[in-house]
Amino acid sequence: MTGHQRKLDIRNGCIDLSHGSGGRAMVQLISGLFHEAFGNEWLARGNDQSAFDVGAGRLVMTTDGYVVSPLFFPGGNIGSLAVHGTVNDIAMAGARPLYLSASFIIEEGFPFRDLKRIADSMGEAARLAGVHIITGDTKVVERGKADGLFISTAGIGVVPDGLNLSAETACVGDRVLISGTLGDHGIAIMSKRRNLAFETEIASDSAALHDLVQKMVQAGAPGIRLMRDPTRGGLAATLNEIAQQSDVGFRLQEEAIPVKPGVAAACELLGLDPLHVANEGKLVAIVSPDVANAVLAAMRAHPLGCDAADIGEAIADMRHFVQMITSFGGGSIVDWLSGEQLPRIC
Repeated sequence: MTGHQRKLDIRNGCIDLSHGSGGRAMVQLISGLFHEAFGNEWLARGNDQSAFDVGAGRLVMTTDGYVVSPLFFPGGNIGSLAVHGTVNDIAMAGARPLYLSASFIIEEGFPFRDLKRIADSMGEAARLAGVHIITGDTKVVERGKADGLFISTAGIGVVPDGLNLSAETACVGDRVLISGTLGDHGIAIMSKRRNLAFETEIASDSAALHDLVQKMVQAGAPGIRLMRDPTRGGLAATLNEIAQQSDVGFRLQEEAIPVKPGVAAACELLGLDPLHVANEGKLVAIVSPDVANAVLAAMRAHPLGCDAADIGEAIADMRHFVQMITSFGGGSIVDWLSGEQLPRIC
C-alpha cells in the first residue's frame, strides 16, 4: 500500500462507488480487506487469474451464487456459507476440493465492518476446509441494487480415478442414507428473518462435508452410487430429482428420518415440512445394500455424521414416486414443491 493510500476505516467506513471503479480506492479495499482475510501466495501475486497444479485424477468444477437474507444468521453468515456450499458441491462427486474463486457484488453504503466480518469468516472457513481462495472480483452497485451483498463462487477439485458418483446410477434395492438432522439451516434463517425466539437457539448446520465424504468413500466405494447435499427444496426435492434421473422410486420410513425437536416444533408453528426445508451441512447418499452398514458406521463415527440414519430404499416404480411410510403405518407421496417454501436461504 503506497503512502497515498489511507488505511480503511473498518469501524465507521462504508463502501462507496469508488470502491468498484478500478482505481486507488478499489485497490485499497482489495489489499486492505480481502487479501488480509484470504491471504495466500496466489492472491499475493496480484494477477486477474491464478495458475495452479493439480494431482492425479479427474478435475471437478462447480459454480454457485449466494443471496441469503439475512446476511448473518445463527451458525454462520453469507461468507462461511459461500465456502461451505461450494466445497460441498465438489465433495458430492467424491472429490477433494482445492481452490475457490469469489466474486463480490456490494451495495453502496455497505459497512466496512460487516464486510470484514464476512470476509474473515470466509477466510477462516476456507482454511478449516483446507482450500484456498485464489482469485476473485469486486463490483459496487448503487444503493438499493444488491440488498447489501451478493457473493458468487466457483470451485475446483480432484476426484480419484475409478470413482464415478452420478445421479443416474441408483438401483432398485439401494439404501438411502442421510448424514443427520433435517431442516436446521432453513429454520435458522427463518427464525432470524421473523425475529422468532425459541427456548434453544436453532443454528444453521452449515459445514464443509468433504472430510466426511472421504471417510464414506474409504468405507464403501465402489458401492456408493451417488451423493447429494439437500439444499434448496430439501430432502424431498433431492430424492425426486434422483428418482427421475435414475428411473427408480423411493420408499422412506418416516420414523427413521432425524429431525431435531426444536426444528420440528418450529416447522409446525410456521406451517413448514422439514422434508422441504433447506440444509447446508447434510448429505444424502444412495448406496448398495451390501455396503450400507459399513458406510453408515463410517458416517456415525464422524462429528458431522453422528446422527446419520438409514431412512429407506430405492424401489421399482415407473412413475418415479417418492413414497413415505408414516409412523402410523399409512402411506403418502413426498412430492416436489410447486413453489419455493423459503426464498433467499442460500
